[in-house]
Amino acid sequence: MKPAVLVIAVTLMLGGCASPLATIRTVPDDTPAADNAAATVNATAFAEAIATESAVAAARNPRQALPLVTPEDAPPMTTYDPWERMNRFTYRFNARFDEAVFLPVANTYRRAPAPVREGIHNFFGNLSEIDSVINHTLQGRPKYVMRSLERFVINSTIGFGGLIDAATKLKLPPAPTGFATTLAKWGMHPGPYLVIPFLGPSTLRGGVGFLADYGTSYEINVAGFYRGDVSWGLGVTNAVDQRANVGFRYYSSGSPFEYERIRFLYVRKLLIEDAGLHSHAPGNESQAEEPAGK
Repeated sequence: MKPAVLVIAVTLMLGGCASPLATIRTVPDDTPAADNAAATVNATAFAEAIATESAVAAARNPRQALPLVTPEDAPPMTTYDPWERMNRFTYRFNARFDEAVFLPVANTYRRAPAPVREGIHNFFGNLSEIDSVINHTLQGRPKYVMRSLERFVINSTIGFGGLIDAATKLKLPPAPTGFATTLAKWGMHPGPYLVIPFLGPSTLRGGVGFLADYGTSYEINVAGFYRGDVSWGLGVTNAVDQRANVGFRYYSSGSPFEYERIRFLYVRKLLIEDAGLHSHAPGNESQAEEPAGK
């Protein structure tokens, strides 16, 4: 009895009577030559449409017409990543560590009262002003040397040791920088892409800059915070505070090419910042003087 029922059910499904949703799907033929030819035709038509639209816009208002963007104007999609295998392994390690340890601790930290979190964030920001003073000096920016120095003095005194950002309220906004930016100002190329354990995306230049900034803080040792047992507690607290203020989540994009996307966006952002450091075009003097940040 049961085999007969099964045969009848299969027959109805194949006949399309069991359910209107039951369909047989076929994989399309693999025709790369035809697909490439069609893509070429579409790209040519798209380029002609853009050229026509640009010509019409230029005829209507020559002053506001924008130059036609060519493929040469687009940034290259390739990124120098000779250590890709190691970087991918480190990226996966960082993702697992972030999911298992870092992010849960940061989420717990976010439940602390806002004044407490703000005070901790301001405290570490005030300590970094010393590093900013040194690197602004190396970059030849006396204006920002004075700003960072004034911020440190003001926040360390009337800001109760940096817990309150009194300098910003006095219209002295922060201008953070680091040794990686100093190297960029001196003309050093970012170098190969590098994913640093626990820290995330960087470059060889960024890794050198991080070590130099840490070494500077260790040698100066403001108030004894960077040596001994106290440094471990402060370092962990600083790391948690920074993670709590970053909205990035590993593998939240849903893209199978997240590593490539993060790599491309990070390096392009870095190259844009480098171009800003060396920009001397008329009318861009104020933007060129603005620090690129750490």
